[in-house]
Parts: sequence; structure tokens; C-alpha cells
Amino acid sequence: MRSVHTATILSGASLSDSIDLAEGSLIGIITPAAWTAGGLHIAGSVDGTNFYPLYDTAANEIGVTTAIASYMYSFDPGLAVPPRYIKIRSGTAGTPVNQAADRTLYVISRKFV
Repeated sequence: MRSVHTATILSGASLSDSIDLAEGSLIGIITPAAWTAGGLHIAGSVDGTNFYPLYDTAANEIGVTTAIASYMYSFDPGLAVPPRYIKIRSGTAGTPVNQAADRTLYVISRKFV
């Protein structure tokens, strides 16, 4: 079963509000029609309060290096421990990119049985 959530990065900010994926795993993100150039990366949390940049086992930050407006990006649902809560970051943890206006992203998750 798939679910679609919305996440908003406010104008002048680089990090979205929190999304509760409950029992699902992140499988995709759709960028809005307008996007201030920058990557698209994930911060994860197990408690919904403390968020950390999400890395794969090769120490690469999980995301898209250069995100483009009006695209759908696919993410590997096979993370060893998918976080329950996520935030979407414009840019990377080391180099965040503030958005020039409010940006609403669509986050797709899927519950695997």
C-alpha cells in the first residue's frame, strides 16, 4: 500500500517539516514546479524530535545531488533501518540551500508486508 505525504520547506529555510512514515518506507519524492537549485537529501529520526543526516553504508548522504523542479525521484526502500520520521533537506547537511519561497514536496511511502 502506498501513501502520499506533503512536506513544506518554508521560504528562507532548507529543512522541511517532519513526516511520520509510520510503518512505511520512503520510496519517492516529487519536487514542486519551482525549486531553488540544490540537492535533495534526507534527515531521519526514531523519535520525531532529534533528526540526523541519513547516510548509506558507504558513508554517502542519501539523496539527490542536483534536484530539478517537477521531477519524481526514486529512493531505495531497502535501507537497513528505515527511519520512522523524516525531514527533506534542500542541499546537503554540510551545505544546505535555502529555498526562495515556500516549497511543497510530495513524499511517497510504501508499506512492505
